[in-house]
Amino acid sequence: MCTRHQTGAVPDPTDSLLAFIASSPSPYHAVATAAARLEAAGFKPLDEADAWGDVTGGRYVVRGGALVAWRLPDGAAPHTPFRVVGAHTDSPNLRLKPHPDTGNVGWRQLAVEVYGGALLNSWLDRDLGLSGRVVLRDGSVRLVLVDRPLARVPQLAIHLDREVNERGVLLDKQAHLTPVWGLGSAADGDLEAFVAAELDVAAGEIAAFDLMLHDLTRPSRLGVDGELIAAARLDNLFSCWAGVEAVATTTGDGPAIPVVCLFDHEEVGSASATGAAGPLLEIVIDRLVGARSGTGEDRHRALAASVCVSADMAHAVHPNYAERHEPAHRPLPNGGPVVKVNANQRYATDATTEVVFTRACEQAGVPWQVFVSRNNMPCGSTIGPITATRLGMATVDIGCAQLSMHSARELAGARDPGYLAGALAAFVAPG
Repeated sequence: MCTRHQTGAVPDPTDSLLAFIASSPSPYHAVATAAARLEAAGFKPLDEADAWGDVTGGRYVVRGGALVAWRLPDGAAPHTPFRVVGAHTDSPNLRLKPHPDTGNVGWRQLAVEVYGGALLNSWLDRDLGLSGRVVLRDGSVRLVLVDRPLARVPQLAIHLDREVNERGVLLDKQAHLTPVWGLGSAADGDLEAFVAAELDVAAGEIAAFDLMLHDLTRPSRLGVDGELIAAARLDNLFSCWAGVEAVATTTGDGPAIPVVCLFDHEEVGSASATGAAGPLLEIVIDRLVGARSGTGEDRHRALAASVCVSADMAHAVHPNYAERHEPAHRPLPNGGPVVKVNANQRYATDATTEVVFTRACEQAGVPWQVFVSRNNMPCGSTIGPITATRLGMATVDIGCAQLSMHSARELAGARDPGYLAGALAAFVAPG
């Protein structure tokens, strides 16, 4: 079923992935980084508000923290099927509340809201930067990146919590996760004025914002042989990077149209205009069919023959908690992509779609693994079942094995970026 990882030098794709992550502290930055990579490969942007005429060649559209890109050859019939790679740009983190300035007992603090299922203790005692976007009063949107130490969530000293090592760290999301960013009072803080100065715009020009904190520790290689990587947001920028690389490097002249769709808001359920439960991908597919004078019948034919890979990270077996994994289904880093299976449809994989993906792995010379959770351990979910339900598209859930999922800093294998990019490239351009 699987082969073990090979020996030798770590492939160059690892450096590319780490650079992608470092440039993408927020979903909006991830989309901008992906768009820059696509443009370097000759892709051109399209505006959703414009009429779409010529949609051939490499094209992409951006909607907030989401992006859809494709490479459409000249003369492709309207019923040509799609090979879609889906991933998500968001990760659990701490996001600023609309009125962020707060404080207590002589400290200036920032009011934050926990986004997604974050491992809360992993955000303690880390130097945090600020990223996201602001909308100015003229309606223009600007990206914000403060990539230097700005804030910190300090942990209570053990002298004031003597039983912490026996009881564990107990954190109240409202009371204990408010970062400090200086001394003074809430009245001394003015986050919007600070951001305005960073953007070199007049104070009061910021109308609204979507801002969040990010860990400043740089992505790095780890281990005695450098065979691991440690970084924030591996879930799921790892898959975003691989999907973009697969579509950026394909010629698009195969039997299917290669597409990559980077959704937002997966970590909070995907129910948004830029999430997988929204209409974004469906709209793009409809317009690609219609731009080639296709009919509803052509659309249905295309979707019936299409396949989607839902690429999200997978749970590597944990050496300190091996009993939490199903025997004989214990993925390891550097063992190649993991096919994720769940009979209760938390993952969309079935036997037919599994074979489609594993054939792509064989075509690319890439090993693969299989994951299924224990009956007594709840299983998470992905955009896979949502996309399959929304479009009726055959879907397989896959991802690379990692530890510390949803931590502020996660751990994966240094060979797996090359493996995943290679497998996805073979999937979107089947031989």
